[in-house]
Amino acid sequence: MTDWDDIRYFLAIARNGNITAAAKALGVNHSTVSRRIRTLEEKHGVRLFERIQSGYEMTAAASGIYELALEVETKHQHISRHLFGQDSRLQGEINLTMPHDILGYCLIDDVAAFRKKHSEIQLNLFVAKGLKDLAAREADVAIRLTASPPEYLIGKKAASLQHGIYVNEQVQATLTKTKMQVPLILWTNDNAQPLWVEEHFPSSEVALRVDDLYSMYAAVKAGIGIARMPCYMPDSLSSPLSGDTVKRLPIELPVSSWGVWVLSHADLRHTARVRHCRDFFSDSLQQRKDLFEGRNSIYFK
Repeated sequence: MTDWDDIRYFLAIARNGNITAAAKALGVNHSTVSRRIRTLEEKHGVRLFERIQSGYEMTAAASGIYELALEVETKHQHISRHLFGQDSRLQGEINLTMPHDILGYCLIDDVAAFRKKHSEIQLNLFVAKGLKDLAAREADVAIRLTASPPEYLIGKKAASLQHGIYVNEQVQATLTKTKMQVPLILWTNDNAQPLWVEEHFPSSEVALRVDDLYSMYAAVKAGIGIARMPCYMPDSLSSPLSGDTVKRLPIELPVSSWGVWVLSHADLRHTARVRHCRDFFSDSLQQRKDLFEGRNSIYFK
């Protein structure tokens, strides 16, 4: 197994356990993965995977080389980062990743401004759920919500993150006039009752669970219930003139230990276009610091 592509395909199946997921991770079609693994096994005269009902399982032969393959992958990634780290050109591609709601409701105009300022830099945006691996160069610059970035990443904390409890005006009016239980909109992975519910809404019931921030906002706006959200989402959609019915309750929550960071791998600190991209979006986010820290909220009186 001397070809790097052989190792990539081998590791993709070993990690994902089936052809479909491996193909998605590699960005190729199902048949390509099947063919490459079959060719690899025939080339070396050894079976690497057993076909089982749920997918693929490593054989003893595959298990014996798995750690070696990981070491080769790590060295290949290091070589790639080292070479890219010497690039002094303000041209070429940059893979930029961020949460889709930050792009759509906070930074899309800044992406356009960056493109206008650096017309020779091609931005590739990745905003789907899940974190991109900067060590593997799945992304070069990441705008990330985190409490503490890994030590191998460098960058700036652009803002702290403030949460608020938001409600539709009609729901607020109903809750004020009646003694009905407070309807809650929670995350799908909230298995236990959140602390903010225990402290402020002991008489409540779960009305809906969601797995997406905009869906949470939309549910609040539709009057399904109340929700705790990071302020930047509802506040970016509200203004005194918008007539938006979603407002923040006058309940102060502690500042989150998480913040908004702009990060890249330490090996890319001297890559000109990465540095310019990181600095540009750090400045953009710092200009919106009040939004992320909840100082733009419209409160119920």
